[in-house]
Amino acid sequence: MMDDDTPDSRARSERDDSHDRGTVVSFPSSATQPLPTETIRFDRRELDQLLRIYSLMVGAGEWRDYAIDQLRDRAVFSVFRRSSEMPLYRIEKNPKLARRQGAYSVVSASGQILKRGHELANVLKIFDKPLRVVASR
Repeated sequence: MMDDDTPDSRARSERDDSHDRGTVVSFPSSATQPLPTETIRFDRRELDQLLRIYSLMVGAGEWRDYAIDQLRDRAVFSVFRRSSEMPLYRIEKNPKLARRQGAYSVVSASGQILKRGHELANVLKIFDKPLRVVASR
């Protein structure tokens, strides 16, 4: 018959007791936490317009990469000549400016606002190529 007072049995009973003792951790309720703020995004129609211009410029060999950032106050579509460089242009959507100058703007690499407006299609016209006269033979 085994004695329950051996060192192994005492260690075993101490381990079993430690499982019974627990720490209660209270999690903050959702009522005390602020709701997460929504990020500004480009919708499907806007992305279609942006990617259409992007594909034309890639075909012309001027742009090679893009990035989309969704921030708390604005959405940014950046285009690059090379992915390791600074963006050539940033096309921004800032709803706070919608009633003033317009929510959409095209910003150059130097930070200068090239065009601003209420409609994305009108703002993107800055990337349209001017027609050139072709000499006939």
